[in-house]
Amino acid sequence: MKLTRRTLLKQGAGVAGGALLAQTRSEAGQAPSEPPAPRRTRFGVSTYSYWHFEGEKYPIERVIENAARLGFDGIEILHRQMTDESPAALNRFKRLALVNGLDLIMFTIHQDFVSPDRNERQKAIDHTKHCIDLAYQLGTPAIRLNSGRWKTLASFDDLMKVKGKEPPLPGYTEDDGFKWCIDSIAECIPAAEKAGVVLALENHWGLTASVDGVLRIYKAINSPWLGVTLDVGNLVGNPYPLIEKLTPYAVVVHFKTYFGGGVWYTLDLDYPRIAGILRRANYPGYVNLEMEGRENAETAVPKSLEVMRKAFA
Repeated sequence: MKLTRRTLLKQGAGVAGGALLAQTRSEAGQAPSEPPAPRRTRFGVSTYSYWHFEGEKYPIERVIENAARLGFDGIEILHRQMTDESPAALNRFKRLALVNGLDLIMFTIHQDFVSPDRNERQKAIDHTKHCIDLAYQLGTPAIRLNSGRWKTLASFDDLMKVKGKEPPLPGYTEDDGFKWCIDSIAECIPAAEKAGVVLALENHWGLTASVDGVLRIYKAINSPWLGVTLDVGNLVGNPYPLIEKLTPYAVVVHFKTYFGGGVWYTLDLDYPRIAGILRRANYPGYVNLEMEGRENAETAVPKSLEVMRKAFA
């Protein structure tokens, strides 16, 4: 077919219109009137898959190289795994991802807004804003956000034994914790908007151990600069209806595997069922691997990618 200027203009208008219809989240957080066309699910890998907070930190540069070699589409960088957060180091990560054909999907950070001490909450707010600046420098469009927890249990291992159900501090209530968290995140939203970085609140124990807790915070903030990180391995009880409930709000999904037995626990997840839930919801975003098993990542991560590919085939 001969391409005329009129044909090109009409095609361009069609592409633009299609792009508008394919938006998965409007400014008001509503789904589009028409679902986007199906497309290949993109798989990322978190650098956390190679380092579980113990021993020598696995170099992020090597994770990027491994991801490209294995056939992942992108990388999620764990802040605590970095040994250098200078502009030069961040630029090295950015360049290495580019030349290896990988997206930098998300910057995973830790903060805790659950404290009666305003100074402690301010430290968490300041840390989050600092990490927004780092994400901007990296070019990552999202940050994994935590709510925080009461810390009335001695350790994270103890928290895992009770599936994240932790009592409030004496003299305080769950409502106090939610107010501190909501107010703190609200203080971070202007910085996120200015940098163009979405804060992606994860169902990650503490106040967000339940889907209702996640959505209570999400709806109270009511901003296009707050989304949700759906972690399929952090849901207490029967996970599948909970995944269905959270998927419409998700901007990133964490896909857990446990080769060699889980570091804290092991779940027997029905991965094809999870993939089906995401498909039916027309989830368009990345599915990022967090390999949380004790097997060496050099063998467990390739196995995990094969599980992901089969589940979404």
